[in-house]
This record gives sequence, C-alpha cells and structure tokens, in this order.
Amino acid sequence: MKRDLIIYRIVTGLFSLMLLAGAVTYFLNYEMVAEMFISLGVPTEIIYPLAIAKILGVLAIWFIKNPLIKNLAYLGFALDLVFAIIAHLNAGDGKAYGPAIPLVLLIISYWYYRKLNAEAVGENTLSSDSV
Repeated sequence: MKRDLIIYRIVTGLFSLMLLAGAVTYFLNYEMVAEMFISLGVPTEIIYPLAIAKILGVLAIWFIKNPLIKNLAYLGFALDLVFAIIAHLNAGDGKAYGPAIPLVLLIISYWYYRKLNAEAVGENTLSSDSV
C-alpha cells in the first residue's frame, strides 16, 4: 500500500504541475492562448473560467476528502483533456500529444486513487469487524 501511495502522489503531482502550469499560462500569456483557442475553433471567453476550474480541480484532488467532489474533479479533467485532444485532431495541428500526456497521468492517478480508497475502506471494515 505504501508503494501505491508513493506512485499516486508522484503521478498526481506531475499531473497537477502540468495543469497548474497551463492555468498560469492562461492568465499570464492570454494573447498566445487566445490565438491557440481561435485556431482550434474554441471560444476565447472560456479561457479565464477554464483556468480557474483547473486550479480548483487540482485543489479538490489534493485537499477535498469528499469522494463525490474528488470524482467530479477527475471527471472534469477527463472531459477537458479528451475535448482538447479532439480539438487538436480536428484542427490537424499535430499537437494532440499535449493534452494526451496529462490524460494518461490522470488515468493512472485516478486508478491509484480508487485502489487506495478501496484498500482504506477494506481496512476500516476489517477493523470494525474485529472489534
């Protein structure tokens, strides 16, 4: 279980850094991001709300204990990244790998989150049964 927790934290940390770097770029280099969104056919009005959602999602994954909120954050990231891959493939710009890398990290992070959560629930059940 300790090995799984270490893997979860490393993968989730890498994923979080990638998404936070993107969100910061949305704020600090709006013109470049707006050009990219226009080239992908995505409205530029969502740039700031998307950046805020990414920051809140990362915070939810790391700090919120409620499984529903955490699962919704994972779902939101999955949808965002899949739609980003589709937009890049549709534009034919050859940059679909950009969102594909964090999507792979997201899948691994979620898998380990579920595994660790199931083990924790199983241990709590065993503990209460033995008392």
